[in-house]
Amino acid sequence: MGNTQGTAQGRRLPLRPWSVVAAVGLALGAGALTGTGATARTGTAVPAAAAAYESSPVGFASLNGGTTGGAGGTTVTVTSASQLTDYASRSGSFVIKVNGSISLSSMTKVTSNKTIIGVGAAGKITGYGLNVANAKNVIIRNLTFTGSADDAINVQYSTNVWIDHNDLSNAYDGLTDIKRASDYVTVSWNRYHNHDKTALLGHSDDNGSEDLGHLRVTYVHNWFDGTTQRHPRVRFGNPVHVFNNYYGAVTSYGVASTCNAGVFVEKNYFDNVSHPTVIQTGDSPDGNLKADGNYLVGSGTVTTRNASSVASIPYSYSAESASSVKSSVTAGAGVGKVS
Repeated sequence: MGNTQGTAQGRRLPLRPWSVVAAVGLALGAGALTGTGATARTGTAVPAAAAAYESSPVGFASLNGGTTGGAGGTTVTVTSASQLTDYASRSGSFVIKVNGSISLSSMTKVTSNKTIIGVGAAGKITGYGLNVANAKNVIIRNLTFTGSADDAINVQYSTNVWIDHNDLSNAYDGLTDIKRASDYVTVSWNRYHNHDKTALLGHSDDNGSEDLGHLRVTYVHNWFDGTTQRHPRVRFGNPVHVFNNYYGAVTSYGVASTCNAGVFVEKNYFDNVSHPTVIQTGDSPDGNLKADGNYLVGSGTVTTRNASSVASIPYSYSAESASSVKSSVTAGAGVGKVS
């Protein structure tokens, strides 16, 4: 589709995909709907009045056998750092419920077949974060992460990871860093705020030998709330799918594609973002980027490059209209929405 103008008047309330929270109203104000090469994938849609969140991940974490975490294993509730560290590092399947605030003294290893989920809105991790390393089938959900002296969540050498409905802020380094040949990851319904280097994908420019053919990640329904950069910042991964996210007053840039990565930026809402997309940042060489159907309010131009080099998305999904993403995501992202 070509570039068209959109206004609030006369806008029809769209059907939401089954994964989307009930709308609280369409975003008002003039904007521009931009993109090329419209794509429509099939999915089950329900009227906007029906509120639902995913019980399993949309996107890449649904492939490669799926991501179920600790389902079918032992369920435990933890209230201390020692309990969390113990159960997260054990072998076997566990659903680990975090009740209250836990201060970690180091990055805590998470092994395969684990679900770590907050109780209500009470689950909170401070001090350090979680390290998903050499693992498969991990879910991190409904937790507040703040004040980590390293990353909030680090994923490396791991596959089938779902990071969903968390509140992340004020880490020393990244909030969700995914690197070193990790693959089949979905990052959804998270609220990111009060942070600079938000979501890194790809360790370094010289790590192509590990990362090429990997780093396939879906970012969907995340709220980047006044953060600075890396939403995400991508190296090597192709395709990386960034759709239906809300960028609220991001101060540097939205999405960066570098190191010949292939990123599809689809139906996002960019609100006062000077550079919604860039194809080079830091010392990294250019990446490739395809865009379609993004909604721009007070924002700059969506930059694309070599759209034909971005691999096709290999899963079915249903994307909502970009103009309604602000309402959906601000109502639904963060903690206290799932159990």
